[in-house]
Amino acid sequence: MNNKTACIFGGTGFIGRQIVRELAKRGVTIKVATRVPERAYFLRPAGVVGQVVPVRCDYNDADSIKKAVKGCDYVVNCIGVLYEKGGQTFQHAHVDIPARIAGACAKNNVKSFVHISALGVNDSLAKYAKSKLDGEKAVKANFPDVTILRPSVVFGEDDDFFNRFAEMARFAPALPLIGGGVTQFQPVFVGDIADAAIKALQDPETKGKTYCLGGPEKVSFKEIYQRLFEYTGRKRFLVTLSYPLAKIQARLLSLLPVPPLTPDQVELLKTDNTVSPDSEGFTELGIQPTGMDLVLPHYLETYRPGGRYTVFKAG
Repeated sequence: MNNKTACIFGGTGFIGRQIVRELAKRGVTIKVATRVPERAYFLRPAGVVGQVVPVRCDYNDADSIKKAVKGCDYVVNCIGVLYEKGGQTFQHAHVDIPARIAGACAKNNVKSFVHISALGVNDSLAKYAKSKLDGEKAVKANFPDVTILRPSVVFGEDDDFFNRFAEMARFAPALPLIGGGVTQFQPVFVGDIADAAIKALQDPETKGKTYCLGGPEKVSFKEIYQRLFEYTGRKRFLVTLSYPLAKIQARLLSLLPVPPLTPDQVELLKTDNTVSPDSEGFTELGIQPTGMDLVLPHYLETYRPGGRYTVFKAG
């Protein structure tokens, strides 16, 4: 991949910055397209001087996106939002912007385009899932050879899933078990998603295909809590909430600047988030997914009572 140029949209996000770092290791020159370039400065040390370049891009302006994509061999779109707030809507982030990016890729003869979607978009009635599916359709309409990656819940050192519940467990005596905690997940390591994206950029056989990415374990929401308690050393009561009751609570929490739960996220929990047997995924990409036990302890132990080093002394 030496002497290639890539443009990453959403490069400052959890998945995006991992892709930036992995591309930099392979000698790729990287444009990080962002509305505020200063927010991407932390990524510059991922490569040699001048290899990682934050580029100002107005996502609402098709010409601005075309300028960012111009001259690139590879493009990856990682833009996504977990909840709607003000002008930040699912339609805008998951459909309109990806469509513009795909159109720019087509007009600039981009060699490979990877679009990060989400697992379970075909089954869920949540607005988030529907918008992700609509986004896939919009991207394909503009760039038929796009490679789509659909990851399950993503974990890693800076994730917004395990870290969020671990932080809640520090202060709350009990945690909600929505719908009885029976929803199934297949948590996937962020580093594996980055490897999948790079494989898709390099391998022409992946063009036009969709890959569903899940880790080696299928666990319920309740089992995720149990794994969390094991690694943080904090046992908490689990309070079962029915879906209707959880939505009422979520409506109140949605009023917060950064809502920990929204009614739409409750709707997402009604559907399992696992890879179906007939889907293409890591196996077809030649990647062995990483198990949670190899990664979670390294960052969740900081939530132990007294901190990481107190636990080591006690042990």
